[in-house]
Amino acid sequence: MPDASFLPYLLIILLAIGFAFVNGTNDTANAIATVVGTRVLSPRKAIIMAAVANLVGVFTGTAVARTIGKGILGPESLTYETVIAGLIAAVIWSVVATRKGLPVSLTHCLVAGLAMAGVAMAGFGSVDWGILLKIIAAVGIAPIMGMAGGYLLMVALLWIFRRSVPSKTNGLFSHLQIFSAAFMAFSHGRSDGQMPMGIIALGTVLYTGNAGLWDAIPLWIIVLSALSISAGTAIGGWRVIQTVGVRMTNLRPINGFAAETAAATVIQIAASIGIPVSSTHAISSAIMGVGATRRLSAVRWGVAGNIVGAWLLTFPICGALGFLVAGLFKLIF
Repeated sequence: MPDASFLPYLLIILLAIGFAFVNGTNDTANAIATVVGTRVLSPRKAIIMAAVANLVGVFTGTAVARTIGKGILGPESLTYETVIAGLIAAVIWSVVATRKGLPVSLTHCLVAGLAMAGVAMAGFGSVDWGILLKIIAAVGIAPIMGMAGGYLLMVALLWIFRRSVPSKTNGLFSHLQIFSAAFMAFSHGRSDGQMPMGIIALGTVLYTGNAGLWDAIPLWIIVLSALSISAGTAIGGWRVIQTVGVRMTNLRPINGFAAETAAATVIQIAASIGIPVSSTHAISSAIMGVGATRRLSAVRWGVAGNIVGAWLLTFPICGALGFLVAGLFKLIF
């Protein structure tokens, strides 16, 4: 018969699945907004492609999972209540943002929620501020790299194909953009798909007391995380897709290819060293950079400003929610 700690362990698993599902829903736009916005693929085909690529991406690494699961909080604050509070904070804000059509960083939702839940439970010393500052730094670095990468790649492509007939160029990049969208979805799976993996692994370590699990995360945790985020991707956050792929700037296949390739490259570099960057930040800023190659006014900066505003609000809102929920748990339990 399960002991008393089984129920909070089960709740962590269920909340991690819910978080992964909402992550996939909100971040569907990261993978397919451009390929839908350019009408290279129908929404249905694009979502199926993204769901499959996300699924594959989750199986390609665990470095981000380890950072999320054991790199942010010290052992004194690693409790069921802390993890549950952080997850609740992340799910609440991500659901609100998705309903509003705003692409937000689910990575930063979770990190902020966990960190401040740890502070509420065990004080500021319970957080590894070195790791946290690296993640916070990525809030600024990833958009800059995404925008610069999108801009420079777009300029290079325009120069390479400057003498090509526009209809042939569009035809070529209509095919190439399918691969770049799949690359973006794969990268999202490799980075964001590891977050629920890290949380479920953390819950399992708390439940079993087996810290050696971090050396080889069990296959069932990887599969469960992959299926959860892919299921969310299959549902698709249509309002977010409209915001990123249509409302921010007008895109042609060559623009979509440049934005997706630049953003996915940024994510791959970060995931390889275990830094969880925001795929939302990377692709949105890459689209801005690509749009700016035509002229600055080609980007609808009002829409872009709303997106950036949501990025800036994510850390304080999720941090406050994590702190409040964990504080409530501390009072009750």
